[in-house]
Amino acid sequence: SALVRAGFIVTGSWPIQTEMQNRQRSLGSAALSSSVWLVCRKRAGAPQGWDEDVLAEMRVNIAQRLRDFWDAGIRGPDFVWAATGPGLEAFSQYAVVWKAGKEEKEAMPVSEFLREVRRMVVDFVVGRVLTRDGDAEAASGLDDVTTYYLLHRRDYGLGAAPAGACILYALSCNLSDNDLAARHGILKRGSGKRDDGNGDDGEEASGGGGTAALAAWSARGRKALGYEAPGGGPAPLIDRAHKAMQLWSAGEEARVNAYIDRAGLARNALFARVLQALIELAKDDERAVLEALSNHIAARAAAEPSRQGAFALP
Repeated sequence: SALVRAGFIVTGSWPIQTEMQNRQRSLGSAALSSSVWLVCRKRAGAPQGWDEDVLAEMRVNIAQRLRDFWDAGIRGPDFVWAATGPGLEAFSQYAVVWKAGKEEKEAMPVSEFLREVRRMVVDFVVGRVLTRDGDAEAASGLDDVTTYYLLHRRDYGLGAAPAGACILYALSCNLSDNDLAARHGILKRGSGKRDDGNGDDGEEASGGGGTAALAAWSARGRKALGYEAPGGGPAPLIDRAHKAMQLWSAGEEARVNAYIDRAGLARNALFARVLQALIELAKDDERAVLEALSNHIAARAAAEPSRQGAFALP
């Protein structure tokens, strides 16, 4: 905001790995390993823009930069922050960006613009979780809670993650870490060890403002899990997956069949991609349950060829 008010245009940005991975502050904290350097120049005049045009320009400009950052090996919270620069290249061209469709003139604040940037980054990452070719559009129809789960699970597994990263990811998914913990029961605070991603527990995660971890599928006991979201509305796909896993693990095949039929999951392409992503992220017993459930749902869908098209989730 200060850069824009001072009349600067961001013409480039470079995430540079400037921090040592083993420095004391980074151990068990959400400290970034990269510094994001912004290249700026003074703006000529005070041009004004409209949010729709600026957001469209941002999406075009940022797409290639995200691929470049990804290919450079930038991951986790660093990747989200690295997109700030390319996003601001579009916004900072204007002294003020107005919101279209308003009766009275209302300026778009930088914070609101950056929420759009963060969401595009999240869809980019989750698109790589859902599809082998990394299609960001694959995540466009995904609910916010499932998006958060896949983002967190990809970067931190089921081990403890720095609280700062959880807050950043939640904000990027239009959620709050408090809602994820208290209402959805998908996040638990301050327990476990950091998952190093190789199937082994890493160092004890402590300090840096606390930690949080994803709740295990078998431990999610909310009564309405998989049937409706907290406060009503459609259940997130991750809740539906965990409910189906719990029924399958209990050996209740008839209830599994009734559940997937009621929710229209057998021919829901997005749900199938979520299950496949979970299989690739899971290990050991969890993976075995997911594979068995996925095969059962696929076989059930194949046995009923008359049911064409995807079912709408209630």
